[in-house]
Amino acid sequence: MTDVLHETPASGVVLLRLNRPKKLNALSNGVVTLLGDELERADAGGVRAVVIAGDARAFAAGADLDEFLSSGPGLEAWDRLWKCELPLIAAVRGIAFGGGLELAMSCDMIVAAEDARLGQPEIKLGLIPGAGGTQRLTRAVGKAVASEMVFLGGEISGRAAYERGLVNRCVPSERVEATAVELAAQLAGGAPLAIRAAKRAIAAAYEMPLAQALTFERSTFYELLKTEDGREGVEAFAQRRKAQWKGR
Repeated sequence: MTDVLHETPASGVVLLRLNRPKKLNALSNGVVTLLGDELERADAGGVRAVVIAGDARAFAAGADLDEFLSSGPGLEAWDRLWKCELPLIAAVRGIAFGGGLELAMSCDMIVAAEDARLGQPEIKLGLIPGAGGTQRLTRAVGKAVASEMVFLGGEISGRAAYERGLVNRCVPSERVEATAVELAAQLAGGAPLAIRAAKRAIAAAYEMPLAQALTFERSTFYELLKTEDGREGVEAFAQRRKAQWKGR
């Protein structure tokens, strides 16, 4: 039985389900590697959007501590997830602690259950988050909330996460995956080159000084105008018809 299941809930959409229920979907190095494999396979296979989910009890409980103690954290495997240019949506139910929350924040959007529990408890092990938690959480919720969550190892509910801007949608648990798939289907029906370019440009907002990021955005805009999709989008708008995206 594989630790990551592959489902196709809608056209152009893949759902990757963490499948370690006995360990509350704790993230082993192998699981992160499998996710990287699946994302690369999806990208090469023409998939337009990806949902990452767990189960009703846990999105992911954090790192697999048994493996952590024996083999180390293996953080390099996360680099492949961060390099994926497909839009990623996390469907969070139950707990998302430590690496689980870091995995959710590595996605472009998060749909969370109202009663989901999100936290960075690494401080209780004498550690800090090591897969992006201190950086992405601070950017999402601000220094004050991030400091409290990281320093004290506390947690917030899905509802509180929505109110603080950490997640995009907050719905009852039974609606989480359907809502995430609906968002993914909308993305899958959009202009694929433009969505990829938008993901790169948004990332640049965090990684570059403003003047450099604005230059990057402008050059990306001009490059899209040269593509078939760019021309098709403008012509379809002028002709008041639905655009037919070709992905080139």
